[in-house]
Amino acid sequence: MRIAICDDEEQFRAGLRALITKLIGDLDPEINSFHDGHDLLAEFDRKPYDIVFLDIEMPEMDGITLARNLRSRSSEVLIVFLTGHVEYAIEGYEVNALRYLTKPVKVEKLREVLNYVNSQNSTQRQLVVREDGNELVVNLSDIVYFEAQNQYVRICTVNGDHLVRYNISDFEDQLKDDGFFRTHRGYLVPLARIKKLVKTDVILDSGNGESSVPVSRGNTKTLKEALYSFVERQAF
Repeated sequence: MRIAICDDEEQFRAGLRALITKLIGDLDPEINSFHDGHDLLAEFDRKPYDIVFLDIEMPEMDGITLARNLRSRSSEVLIVFLTGHVEYAIEGYEVNALRYLTKPVKVEKLREVLNYVNSQNSTQRQLVVREDGNELVVNLSDIVYFEAQNQYVRICTVNGDHLVRYNISDFEDQLKDDGFFRTHRGYLVPLARIKKLVKTDVILDSGNGESSVPVSRGNTKTLKEALYSFVERQAF
């Protein structure tokens, strides 16, 4: 595993590196530390990292800007923000951040992040539906949004669309504990894919671009509250 840490505090970088090495040292990780984003980007261009720990509040290039630069280079790199203020974490939706570690970093919370990274491929939550008489298995992490179409629901995923004969309310009930939100009577979206809110629309990360779906005026406040709540649950 190739890991990068970017933080303007040398003592913090050394401490986090020591913790990561202690927790996953048997996997022989390659860990590099950087005090600013420019050096990290130069090294990333040479050889990408699997996971990057970024301080949000850095003087020369803040973590959000750095994350945008990393995301423009790779949709696969896992970004973990380091912050003393969880309210900053909401900006991470724009770059599809994986997690938010609050400072000072707790060993158990860091372990949860590293365990998640190691096990994400084997523990994916899945949705089973019937399409044209056949059972279809969809990874929840691949879903961009659900769209109601008369007596059908279109499931838009990063790998293509599926039209199934269901009621969108069925999916809303089934996925209420998995971070999905009904933005509009005709749309259900995963909070984890939200990049930003623009007036009456929400912009979603579609895997290889962006998708826009409407937000009912009456749902805007509730959606913002759900986003903050979701971020706080993700923040360690």
